[in-house]
Amino acid sequence: MRRPDRAGRHRRQLTASNRILAGPPRRFALRRCDPGKLSPYAEGTEEPGAPIEVVARWPERVVELAARPRGHRGAGRMSTLYGGVETGGTWCVCALGSGPGELVADDRFRTREPASTLQDIVAFFSRGPRPAAVGVGSFGPVDAHVGSPTWGHVTTTPKPGWANAPVAPVLARGLGVPVAFDNDVTAAALGEQRWGAGHGVENLCYVTVGTGIGAGLLIEGRPLHGLVHPEVGHVRIPHDLRRDPFPGVCPYHGDCWEGLACGPALRERWGAEGRELSDDHPAWALEAEYLALGVLAIVMVASPHRVILGGGVMERPGLLELTRGRLRELVAGYMDQPLLGGDIARFLVAPALGDDAGVLGAIALAQAVSSAGAASSAV
Repeated sequence: MRRPDRAGRHRRQLTASNRILAGPPRRFALRRCDPGKLSPYAEGTEEPGAPIEVVARWPERVVELAARPRGHRGAGRMSTLYGGVETGGTWCVCALGSGPGELVADDRFRTREPASTLQDIVAFFSRGPRPAAVGVGSFGPVDAHVGSPTWGHVTTTPKPGWANAPVAPVLARGLGVPVAFDNDVTAAALGEQRWGAGHGVENLCYVTVGTGIGAGLLIEGRPLHGLVHPEVGHVRIPHDLRRDPFPGVCPYHGDCWEGLACGPALRERWGAEGRELSDDHPAWALEAEYLALGVLAIVMVASPHRVILGGGVMERPGLLELTRGRLRELVAGYMDQPLLGGDIARFLVAPALGDDAGVLGAIALAQAVSSAGAASSAV
C-alpha cells in the first residue's frame, strides 16, 4: 500500500491501495501461532443490536459460545482471508488478506468521528470477500480486558469525540464475524513477532517513538495486560535539569519518558522538527540518552529477549546506533549477557514491517480468533 510518511512524501508499501489484486490466491508459508497466546475477542451476531458474547482464551481452553449464530460455528470452514484494522489518531488503515505479500485489498482514510469512521470500516469489508475474522489495533487508551462492560472501547483518549467509543462491539455487530481487539502498539508487536524483526522471539517489546511513546509487551508470546495495558511512555527517567532545563510536554507528568523524548518534545525543545536538525546537532545525543534510559527501564523490569524501536523519530539515520551505544554504557556490565554487550545490535533492532506492522498485527489477531473459534466447537 502507498502511505505518506510524516514529511508528506509517499513510499511503496505492501500493495497498491484501493484495488483488488487479480489472479488466483498465492500461497505463503506462515508460522502457526498458538491461539491461546493472543488477545481475548468478542463474537458478533447477525442481527443488528444483538448482544456481544465475550470469551476468555487463557490460561484455559476456549469455552463454547452461547447462542452462536449459524454459519459461524467452525471458523476453519470459512474463508481463509482475514481482516486487519489499525485505527490511528489521524489515519485508519484496513486490509484483507493473510499476511505480508498476501493482501488482496487495502485502504486508508482519515479517522473522523467514531460513527462515520466505523461505518467506513464496515463498508470496506462489505465490498469484497467476507473475512473469517477481523482484528483491530486501536489508538488508546483502550479497554482490552475480557469480561469488562467496556471491552473493545477506546477509553480516556483526548481525541475529540472518541472517549468511550465502542469500536469492537460496533464492528462485531456490523460485520457478523469474530472481532479481536487490542491497542495499536500491541498489534504492531504481534505483527513484528509473526513476520518481522521479532520472528521466533516469544519475549519482546515493541516501542514506538513518534507523537508519543508507547510499547507493546509480549511475554511467552502473549500480550501483557494487567490493571491497564503497559504505559511505558509515562515511566519516570532521570532528568538532568542542568543539561536539559526543558520541562517536558506531557500534559499529565511533564518530564516523563514521553514528555522528554517524543517528537513534539524535540520540536518544542529545539524550535524545529527533528528532520530539520543537522546530524551533528546536540539534539541527537540527548535523544539517544533518553531513549536508552527508557529502554533500560524496560530491560530491568520486563527482561525481553529483544526490543524493537520504531516510530517516526527513529527514522533519523544513526539514532538507533547512538541509542545502542548509550544503552550498553548504562548497563555497565551489570548483566553478563552478550545481547546487552557486544551483540547489542541483535537486541535493540529496527522494525522490519515499517508502517504496516499495526495492520498486519491486527490480521494476526484475527487469524488467532478464527482458529480459536474452530476449536471451540469441539469443546
